[in-house]
Amino acid sequence: MDNGDIENAEDEFGGQSGRKYRPVVSHDRAVLQMSSLDSGSSSSLPVPQSPFTNLKISMQGNMSSDAREESSTNHEELNGSERESKLELFGFDSLVNILGLKSMTGEAIAAPSSPRDGEDVSNTPGRSKANDLKLGTLMGVFVPCLQNILGIIYYIRFSWIVGMAGIGQSLLLVSFCGLCTFLTSISLSAIATNGAMKGGGPYYLIGRALGPEVGVSIGLCFFLGNAVAGSLYVLGAVETFLDALPGAGIFGEVVTKVNGTEAAVAVPSPNLHDLQVYGIVVTIILCFIVFGGVKMINRVAPAFLIPVLFSLFCIFVGAVLARKDHPAVGVTGLSLKSLKDNWSSSYQNTNNAGIPDPDGAVSWNFNALVGLFFPAVTGIMAGSNRSASLRDTQRSIPVGTLAATLSTSAMYLFSVLLFGSLATREKLLTDRLLTATIAWPLPAIIYIGIILSTLGAALQSLTGAPRLLAAIANDDILPVLHYFRVAEGSEPHIATLFTALICIGCVIIGNLDLITPTITMFFLLCYAGVNLSCFLLDLLDAPSWRPRWKFHHWSLSLLGAVLCIVIMFLISWSFTVVSLALASLIYYYVCIKGKAGDWGDGFKSAYFQLALRSLRSLGASQVHPKNWYPIPLIFCRPWGKLPENVPCHPKLADFANCMKKKGRGMSIFVSILDGDYHECAEDAKTACRQLSTYIDYKRCEGVAEIVVAPSMSDGFRGIVQTMGLGNLKPNIVVMRYPEIWRRENLIEIPATFVGIINDCIVANKAVVIVKGLDEWPNEYQRQYGTIDLYWIVRDGGLMLLLSQLLLTKESFESCKIQVFCIAEEDSDAEELKADVKKFLYDLRMHAEVIVISMKSWDAQGEGVSQQDESIEAFTGAQRRIAGYLSEMKEAAKREGTPLMADGKSVVVNEQQVEKFLYTTLKLNSTILRYSRMAAVVLVSLPPPPLNHPAYFYMEYMDLLVENVPRLLMVRGYRRDVVTLFT
Repeated sequence: MDNGDIENAEDEFGGQSGRKYRPVVSHDRAVLQMSSLDSGSSSSLPVPQSPFTNLKISMQGNMSSDAREESSTNHEELNGSERESKLELFGFDSLVNILGLKSMTGEAIAAPSSPRDGEDVSNTPGRSKANDLKLGTLMGVFVPCLQNILGIIYYIRFSWIVGMAGIGQSLLLVSFCGLCTFLTSISLSAIATNGAMKGGGPYYLIGRALGPEVGVSIGLCFFLGNAVAGSLYVLGAVETFLDALPGAGIFGEVVTKVNGTEAAVAVPSPNLHDLQVYGIVVTIILCFIVFGGVKMINRVAPAFLIPVLFSLFCIFVGAVLARKDHPAVGVTGLSLKSLKDNWSSSYQNTNNAGIPDPDGAVSWNFNALVGLFFPAVTGIMAGSNRSASLRDTQRSIPVGTLAATLSTSAMYLFSVLLFGSLATREKLLTDRLLTATIAWPLPAIIYIGIILSTLGAALQSLTGAPRLLAAIANDDILPVLHYFRVAEGSEPHIATLFTALICIGCVIIGNLDLITPTITMFFLLCYAGVNLSCFLLDLLDAPSWRPRWKFHHWSLSLLGAVLCIVIMFLISWSFTVVSLALASLIYYYVCIKGKAGDWGDGFKSAYFQLALRSLRSLGASQVHPKNWYPIPLIFCRPWGKLPENVPCHPKLADFANCMKKKGRGMSIFVSILDGDYHECAEDAKTACRQLSTYIDYKRCEGVAEIVVAPSMSDGFRGIVQTMGLGNLKPNIVVMRYPEIWRRENLIEIPATFVGIINDCIVANKAVVIVKGLDEWPNEYQRQYGTIDLYWIVRDGGLMLLLSQLLLTKESFESCKIQVFCIAEEDSDAEELKADVKKFLYDLRMHAEVIVISMKSWDAQGEGVSQQDESIEAFTGAQRRIAGYLSEMKEAAKREGTPLMADGKSVVVNEQQVEKFLYTTLKLNSTILRYSRMAAVVLVSLPPPPLNHPAYFYMEYMDLLVENVPRLLMVRGYRRDVVTLFT
């Protein structure tokens, strides 16, 4: 974001067409009034007489929030303008307007879904247009996952699997497959809670973590798997219906002789044409339901799920009531003898119908059963596929997915013991519909449960697949998919129609045995991608990686990815190779034909940690907020005396470590030697070695640089322009506040200090100035209390990010964050507080928000409290500024020149100077009132006003930091360093 973006942010976010904040009233709960500086207080004294005799400040006019001036206007003479900003000292508009918090209530332009070619990422996304249609955890995630997981395999093959593998290996089989989906659910929960999530579910997560090429290739495979899986579910429902009602067939049944002999048992099966006709009709009906949108699906889903749950209840009740040889031969009821007999495995050959036959063509082992059973645990992505339709993805996806995974896994484990102790092994292997045989009170209930469970799973597939395809199209990576793009909040009708056509085409084929394993591979490939994404993000540990879901670890994600790959090869190595080859072809097609995209993915973050590859891959492009790392330039100017053999302040290295998560990152420690380079070159090398040794002693990852220059100002100006390489240039300048300048009467410090800040602003570097560095804790000194942020201007989120980085250190991990938002009187404090809290929630930052309103003040009528210790410093600053100004005027009059300071002409607006003093007085008073016991205070750093003497600016700063023991003054560099998006 360039300067113009900041200066024109009012046009972006504010505007005159949107809802406005109502005026703040004194009884607002969110407002803390600056009572000690309010006029008319009974316990106040008059303001000390100003040394400016001809000065009168009028601040009666309130500033309009929709008519802000540009940031440069604070350097112009105000002359009583009624549109003045009381926070004008801070260089540009206050947080209330520039941050765009108004837009969080519905007025923002939606951020681009796939920023490319230098597009910036806004940290203020627009609110969805259809909040009333959003789904919660139950209907949005839990029910879709449950419907996808509870499929036909449980009803018609689960008891057969128990009979073939035995109870012991069946428990191992369920645990093995369930562990894979459980670990994937944990990884999914971590990534989904690491920021705002748009539509596309696993594709969105994988693409943002592993890059657009990997995301699109796996996403398209997963879309194809969902679309074809819908046809499998439809055929299963139709086949069960025709088995239950053979008379409903149009073309008549097909009779197959088992074992190929005349004496063999005849097994009737539905006609292929019946499957095709009924399958097409069912697909069209489901397609119409999906066309109805989220509302229609929300209404229909319980109608499919409730009978399924009732059928499960009937199975369990029937198992408990079953007795020996009743309701059928081989059903022993719950028997310990059956449990012992069925404990071990009994792998054998079967015919195509699954009936044991020594001459059968199909042989079974544990690996084959994994391939048969694993589709029964898939479906955990059904909720995330509909992420665009969820009210709160960060809460719903983890809770709903894990609840569905754990509940179904527990049911499967219980069912293994139930079926194993219910019937003989022969009954388990020959009765394909044992669940219907034992069901209470009627077997027909199971047929209804099978039909509705498969239809429910088909409905979720036809719902999730189009949204997945639309999300891929909306990112505009592949131009060929632009036909499936949809507006935000709209239903993907074209994608739904395309998915239905694929589903109908597969239904017409009828026999899907050849491609069914490939579909399972696509699901496993997607699960492996999610696990690898979480593994990479967790391993890199970038500052943007702050998932709300804390129960994860990179080892669990790696284990989940390995399990997915192992299961793929256990099922079929040939189909694994086919699916990987297809994904690779799509990957290379995206690389060749796709558009470039920068989503701040994990690979880019890895490049930053591998310096050479980082420089070659990223070049000089701007860093994405998710990949932003603080690279502090530690200016080692002591502003005082240090002990011998100590090259920099002992606490600077401690503070530099606090700016890096887990100490990772690079710091550049810089010191300047005054003199001629040819004369001081060897001294500079010696000093550099000493500084490097000291950095290693302090265990700080960083490098030392010593620069020789004629003066400190010239040396710093050269450093800030040339230090670093490519994107590894320092982005934050850190230095100590020169507290000694007045105590030791070092009148040259103000000009140097102000010059350094101005150089940083021109070079677009962030600035962090530490006051109270002597009191800064080391790694063994634990701090308690709060970290207080006085957030006045937009700084790209730097102050918020610094507070989070402080919390990662042991010395500050027990502290809590408080955010004080300074608002002017035309702001709605209640709404501002709610908007800031929502903003922090989306950033995964826990903080208490306090809004402080500034009443309009008048120098003639305000009072200060007797207990306000800031007033002594205020009156002292007034006297010193007045004396300095008098000396400047006398010198100018004596020499017949304009006012001069620091070797250049200045223009002093006495009214503005007095106003700036009042601003810093108010802020200092507020900090002392609410943050006296804080572990550390962070406040926005105002830029030095143009045409003001550096001496004046130092007086403003001294008044701001007066009596605050430990304070950080922060100024951003007009670039976002945090983002809401995952």
